[in-house]
Amino acid sequence: MLKIGLIGYGKAGQAVANVLRDEPDLTLSWIARGTTRGAIGNGAGSTPVIGLDQIKLADWLDAHPVDALVDFSGPTAVRAYGEEVRRRGLILVSAISAYSDLDSDYLRSLGANARVMGSPNITLGINFLILAAKLLREVAPHADIAILEEHFRDKPEVSGTARKIARSLDVKDASITSLRLGGIVGHHEVVFGFPYQTVRLSHDSIRREAFGTGAAFALRELAKQTGPGFFTFEDLLMQRMRNQWLEA
Repeated sequence: MLKIGLIGYGKAGQAVANVLRDEPDLTLSWIARGTTRGAIGNGAGSTPVIGLDQIKLADWLDAHPVDALVDFSGPTAVRAYGEEVRRRGLILVSAISAYSDLDSDYLRSLGANARVMGSPNITLGINFLILAAKLLREVAPHADIAILEEHFRDKPEVSGTARKIARSLDVKDASITSLRLGGIVGHHEVVFGFPYQTVRLSHDSIRREAFGTGAAFALRELAKQTGPGFFTFEDLLMQRMRNQWLEA
């Protein structure tokens, strides 16, 4: 049974918490947000909710130890908990899409002492899409490629997932088209243009709970690793697929 601390309690964090509470082999021990917005209290399911502004994290972890942290907060939070992850060898699942280069390098450095997974989108479906797109790109390297991403109206930046798809296919960010419409949770599509046919690979996040399912998968796969290291969600998925093929 893995004991989990969740960092971040916005819309995505709340959805992830709902999923983690229902997983039979995971225990959501507590939730931390940037500020308490009032007194320390409980989220749904009586899980303690704390404010990072009102505690010393090292003391809190001593009193409320966990095996893993899951981060759905913001790009700067890694600096608040990173050294505790390193010192305690905690499992870390980070789903932040807007790290600076320095913070991204810092996250990767934690893999020298702990089992760390960092990916801007940790839904199972989008990572299957990336694997399929890379395979098609290898088979047809001269095909035209366009990437479309659609998100809710208030999302300011280009999707980190779309940028990751572009990097994985070795195409420029200029190939990404972004739309901001109503209450869309997330849509990503890769279009391959051939002389006589078109292939479209698409993924839709219908509810934010999809992130929780991905977080649970990542936690279980990281727990199986025999030593520290930095992994992407794609790395963990490929390991799982290789193991399945070897067992078949």
